[in-house]
Amino acid sequence: MTFQRRTKDQLAARVARDIPEGAYVNLGIGMPTLVANHIPAGREVILQSENGILGMGPAPPKGEEDYDLINAGKQPVTLLPGASFFHHADSFAMMRGGHLDICVLGAFQVSEKGDLANWHTGEPGAIPAVGGAMDLATGALQTWVMMDLLTREGTSKVVRECSYPLTGLACVKRIYTDVATLEVTATGLHCIDRVDGLSHAELVSMVGFDIAP
Repeated sequence: MTFQRRTKDQLAARVARDIPEGAYVNLGIGMPTLVANHIPAGREVILQSENGILGMGPAPPKGEEDYDLINAGKQPVTLLPGASFFHHADSFAMMRGGHLDICVLGAFQVSEKGDLANWHTGEPGAIPAVGGAMDLATGALQTWVMMDLLTREGTSKVVRECSYPLTGLACVKRIYTDVATLEVTATGLHCIDRVDGLSHAELVSMVGFDIAP
């Protein structure tokens, strides 16, 4: 296989490219927070943070961080004009009430049916931390996942059936990975795009089951 995987920033830019004008979006803890740095210039996207921010901007320049202004992952952020703060309970009401167009979450596994497992591996000693993921996964109008396709051991995180405890059932619509973008459909997974140099057959081999081209 002679292909170059997307870097974390390239993957974040790929996700940001698909977010439509005027969308209300929550970015999950971890890699998804990078999406805020890659919203296309001139496109209005209203970012919501679980800890009670609406109108979040990109990360501040190095040396200009204000640690009283952070996202749900405790990373310093900026605010766009018109941004607002509100109570944590109001934030969850927004998340659960169908007021977010998209949430972007990380994952340990996603099934071909769109089942999401992103809070616990089930391994002894692992600390479970579901946070607001289950509220986002079921409350947002669309759930997108952003992750590396393979684990460190080389096994696919895209699976036929999740073996880890589930966060939500049939909630994921798109899977953005470091090598390909996949869409969950009623008839199975469909490949939207692949990185240059990666054939469809190679992608199928990495995942371990059929994906529609």
